[in-house]
Amino acid sequence: MHMFAQGVRGGRRDGGEQSTLRSALLDEFRANKARKWELRDIFGYIVEFSGDQHGSRFIQQKLETATSDEKQIVFDEIVPNNTLQLIQDVFGNYVIQKLFEHGTQVQKTLLANTMEGHVLPLSLQMYGCRVVQKAIEYILPDQQACFVRELDAHVLKCVKDANGNHVIQKLIERVSADRLGFVGSFRGNVYDLSTHPYGCRVLQRCLEHLPEEHTRPLLDELHRYTINLMQDQFGNYVIQFVLEHGRPQDRALVISKLRGQMLQMARHKFASNVCEKALVCADGANRHQLIDELMTPRQDGVSPIVTMMKDQFANYVLQRALTVVEGEQKEQLVGKVRPQLVSMKRYSSAYSKHLVSIERLLEKCPPSQTESHDLSVQSAEPLL
Repeated sequence: MHMFAQGVRGGRRDGGEQSTLRSALLDEFRANKARKWELRDIFGYIVEFSGDQHGSRFIQQKLETATSDEKQIVFDEIVPNNTLQLIQDVFGNYVIQKLFEHGTQVQKTLLANTMEGHVLPLSLQMYGCRVVQKAIEYILPDQQACFVRELDAHVLKCVKDANGNHVIQKLIERVSADRLGFVGSFRGNVYDLSTHPYGCRVLQRCLEHLPEEHTRPLLDELHRYTINLMQDQFGNYVIQFVLEHGRPQDRALVISKLRGQMLQMARHKFASNVCEKALVCADGANRHQLIDELMTPRQDGVSPIVTMMKDQFANYVLQRALTVVEGEQKEQLVGKVRPQLVSMKRYSSAYSKHLVSIERLLEKCPPSQTESHDLSVQSAEPLL
């Protein structure tokens, strides 16, 4: 696309340093810091200054307090002929963003008009994507819908792009759900999106901002893969989001998948984070069941608590359990952890790093009389 110029007329390149194309006025501006510069001093050179590191910062600051006439002059020098090149410029993009923030609604509309037909490539460009996001915040709904239509056929490409995903997130946050037809293309792709570094963020924005009729099909699909997603480096964040922000029935469904799997998941690098979140977000009854599972010896007689105290990930889940457990169950859990802590400290130095935090938590829980008796008996035996 020929109009997506890489340079700025009469401006700098290479980070705003040496350039034989720099005007005498910009040279003076960069050299003469003592002079009190005003916007009117650089009229006729707005595009060049916008593409310069120091000039761009100057224009940004002045636009915040500029008169209507001054803004119009700046606007007219940029729009429409120089808009696209500045949008993609490392320094110029900030000037365009300021015009969206401080311009009149007519100016914002005209500025966005120059972007129409180019929304996809701008969304995929490092600096352009920032301007597209800013435009979405300030343009009117009908123009937002135009942006959406340009991206409709390419939404999955944008979602998986380092720059484009931010534009899709902004659309989901700011545009009325009935105009976001592209959300339909997420159906059938929920697992794929959840396990993608950018897709997982977009999916979370959907669950956060869209109404139930849009999110229900996505959630129903998500629930089919809960156990796998808990163990994924990106999917675990989506499951955590459901636990923290989801409807009670969705939270309960995730927690039901954890039951019977707590120890296994607590020992997993990513799923352990889900276990912690479940302990924090579960209602009283579900939390009680999850913690009870951690206290119940396995068929081989080994206590899950011992395993967790030794494990590099599960020990954090145990710490979380100690911070959220309540009432009689708290006494039971502390009563099982404390003697193991004493034994492990006495007979092994291998797990000392894991145990310091647990020990601090137990210091806040004075032992009951029964526990004190048990402690004196149990701690005499070495831990196998």
